Amino acid sequence: MTFRIAIAGASGYAGGEMARLVAAHPSFELGALTAHSNEGRFVRELHPQLRSAGDTVFHTTDVDTLVDHDVVVLALPHGQSAELGEQLVSKKPDLTIVDLGADRRLVDPDDWAAYYGGEHVAPWTYGMPELVLSDGTKQREALVGAHRIAAPGCNASAITFALAPLAHHGLIDTGDLVATLAVGPSGAGRTLRTDLLASERLSSAQAYAVGGTHRHIPEILQSLAMASNRSRSDLALTMTPVLVPMSRGILAVTSARLTGNADLSAVHHALSHAYADEQFVDVLAEGAVPSTGSVLGSNSVGVGAAFDEKTGRVSVVTAIDNLVKGTAGAAIQSLNIALGIPEATGLTIDGVAP
Repeated sequence: MTFRIAIAGASGYAGGEMARLVAAHPSFELGALTAHSNEGRFVRELHPQLRSAGDTVFHTTDVDTLVDHDVVVLALPHGQSAELGEQLVSKKPDLTIVDLGADRRLVDPDDWAAYYGGEHVAPWTYGMPELVLSDGTKQREALVGAHRIAAPGCNASAITFALAPLAHHGLIDTGDLVATLAVGPSGAGRTLRTDLLASERLSSAQAYAVGGTHRHIPEILQSLAMASNRSRSDLALTMTPVLVPMSRGILAVTSARLTGNADLSAVHHALSHAYADEQFVDVLAEGAVPSTGSVLGSNSVGVGAAFDEKTGRVSVVTAIDNLVKGTAGAAIQSLNIALGIPEATGLTIDGVAP
């Protein structure tokens, strides 16, 4: 069976990557690509890499254009997809929808109010299949047959892959978590703030969303609570992303204080055990750490850990391609599960040479 897929907000980085993966998927057919300010422009003006788009143009983003598909992917800024999603569901209740944005990720209305503002809407099934839950199962089970999927944030994914197994086994002090991430400009979106553009133009590095303001923080803590069954009052994270001069990729260095008699061997065992059967998670040998170049263009996440005996802190390093495993790849993987397609279809564990 072939599923026809429309992408709303396809002129952005995430939408363009989603279109690339859908076009190459043996069970998917790429349908309408819509945009707002770019309506009527040729798709290849903004995505020259999409040769398969030919001379197609971006359509207007409206319900009638989108609803005539089997699946709709919403690649819109936060606050814009919730209403459109409701309209689509009202018109076609059995439509499968994947939201690449933040609107459907957060369970707690207070978190939404604190980090985003505006009206909070009901969350959809979280699209991180590998997330270990407090009862030992994986989030994958919740995705089987799901019609409404919220894809995870890219920075949130990089940190959650590092910490969820450790929180699950009680190996770390979850009240003292620190993460610093090197992020390519595509991770901040095509509509990047003007004060950050110099990082891309002048090959400089620049921190953003500092001081506990990054909007992925509540999403990460929500996932860690799911993994460990801890209350939110026991979870605290300082997160600082830094834009660096690479077009795509995230390298997250996340540190935590170990608890009890835990050591690097216990950390490595927890990571290896959690991801032993996960084809897209590559846990490196004890003491080794990944690089973004090793996962570029793939749906893989590289994971490695090191221990600082002087401070009693473990550092877990994760590397992902923010546009694949961090966004579009995670969405494809979740869609495969939801639609009953083999999970790895249309995705690769191999990266491309940087």
